Amino acid sequence: MKVLSIGIIALIITITSTAQIVKFNSVNGIAIKGYDPVAYFLQHTAVEGSHGFTADWSGSKWKFISQANLDSFKISPEKYAPQFGGYCAYGCSEGHKSPTDPNAWTVTGNKLYLNYNLKVKELWIKDTANRIKAANEYWLKQAQ
Repeated sequence: MKVLSIGIIALIITITSTAQIVKFNSVNGIAIKGYDPVAYFLQHTAVEGSHGFTADWSGSKWKFISQANLDSFKISPEKYAPQFGGYCAYGCSEGHKSPTDPNAWTVTGNKLYLNYNLKVKELWIKDTANRIKAANEYWLKQAQ
């Protein structure tokens, strides 16, 4: 039993030490150009966060509209952070990283996807399932 416990602990340490931290697309160290990632889910809109409600996570500063949104993010940042490091989801599906417009967004499958602009967002939503698959494949290659 002791050997099994030591083996499990060693496996957990190996997994956590090799896990990659996503470096998010940011401007001056601020993710999503200062927009609140939680607001996309709870308020169903793009809203600029406040200097009064911030968190540092995954190498970027994140802004929020309220203490409640900040607290939700702190509990589960991966739940609210945009996919593909905050880069354009459509661009990733095409095999490249592009900046984003925080107002060009969708939530699909409880995940936030940002796009380059509203026109690109329209292209994204025409074939979201296939675009997500292609973007995931691209993003996994980037992590290696």
